[in-house]
Amino acid sequence: MGCPLNLWADSGTGVRSARPALAGDRDADVVIVGAGYTGLWTAYYLAKADPSLRIVVLEQETVGFGASGRNGGWCSALFPASARKLADLPGSSRSAAIDMHRAMQDSVNEVGLVSAAEGIDCDYHKGGTIVLARSQAQLARARAEVASAGEWGPGDLRFLDRDEVESHVRATKVLGATFTPHCAVIHPGKLVRGLAVAVEALGVTIHEHTPVSAIERGRAVTPYGVVRGEVVVRATEGFTPGLAGAGRAVAPVYSLVVATEPLSDATWDRIGLADRPSFSDHRHLIIYGQRTADGRLVFGGRGAPYHFRSRVRPSYDEEPRVFAKLQSTLRSLFSLEDVQFTHAWGGALGVPRDWCASVGLEGGLAWAGGYVGDGVSTTNLAGRTLTDLILHRDTALTRLPWVGHRSRRWEPEPLRWLGINAGLQAMTLADTEERLTNRNSQIARLMGPLLGH
Repeated sequence: MGCPLNLWADSGTGVRSARPALAGDRDADVVIVGAGYTGLWTAYYLAKADPSLRIVVLEQETVGFGASGRNGGWCSALFPASARKLADLPGSSRSAAIDMHRAMQDSVNEVGLVSAAEGIDCDYHKGGTIVLARSQAQLARARAEVASAGEWGPGDLRFLDRDEVESHVRATKVLGATFTPHCAVIHPGKLVRGLAVAVEALGVTIHEHTPVSAIERGRAVTPYGVVRGEVVVRATEGFTPGLAGAGRAVAPVYSLVVATEPLSDATWDRIGLADRPSFSDHRHLIIYGQRTADGRLVFGGRGAPYHFRSRVRPSYDEEPRVFAKLQSTLRSLFSLEDVQFTHAWGGALGVPRDWCASVGLEGGLAWAGGYVGDGVSTTNLAGRTLTDLILHRDTALTRLPWVGHRSRRWEPEPLRWLGINAGLQAMTLADTEERLTNRNSQIARLMGPLLGH
């Protein structure tokens, strides 16, 4: 495509010298595997709660190499599992599901508060999320979502008619939208790199270029030595299948992103997005976008294939067909025929078999993940929850319904490859059917379990 890859790596703070790899066996109190948001938030809150703890973070590449440095920059209150699904978990209830919803809202604010307190200039701006309805089928889903939110949450998801949408954004074919105030947009690279500096200032040690091959009770095994600790935390998200015994824990599914050049003031006057709300629409195949602090549009979506045996490789970050589709979709959404694109990148996110993220601690082994792309704020909640679990605190966070949840493992290959890619194809076909018929898709109804519904 002839353009640099990741905007978030290509902008922001200057290049930092590499952190040294592990150089032999060592002991710690807490060993964290993965220097993305989950691992760094956990290290941050643990170090703040107990400065005497010896905390070591092991990262196979560099800080924020995975989804934490590649996402679309939505810090939202979205959780991958529905409130109904959370309420149906063992030991859960309707009130527990609502508590989870409120905890996610609090996490959006917490990311902003910590960023300000630690001097992390990550372009945090809380402008909410607007999700457009651009067909009759999407309009029906938007109204149903608002009705469900009123039953299962605090009722702060609003339906906007066409005129109300215009005050937020001016896009093509808009019939209505949903709006929630509980989302901020960020520069993910600035946040993850700033968070790493903050935890190091608290005495945490980060070893980069230190791949972990196995997580066992009381230790993490690397080619350069073994790190022993009373608690070992797995914070590896889409890279989890690379660990011994975890090949079917989550499926790494790729999400791809493109970014435009900075747009002119005249173009922004026409588009809107003045308060920088994140934006999407109510199609089945997920899309997501934001207006960046430097005046670009960043726009991403699903559609890249799942790779056999949960492989994650740098070459999979580039999928020209999907990049071209994202560019044409964004051009169509805002009538941007002449816009130039300067960046295109991708990365793997972690999808559990039941689409329900989880966090827990059992026998000295802790974990958090399975965010299905909703991880920017959920990781913060995970870090605070893991801190309470590790320090044996009985708190409102440790009683949330995702704590201790175990998703069943994905099917062995080739069933996993067939099922996931069939689901991705079904979403594409469902959107095509709705565009052609202007009715809710029969394909979507038949393929609901594969679509995560």
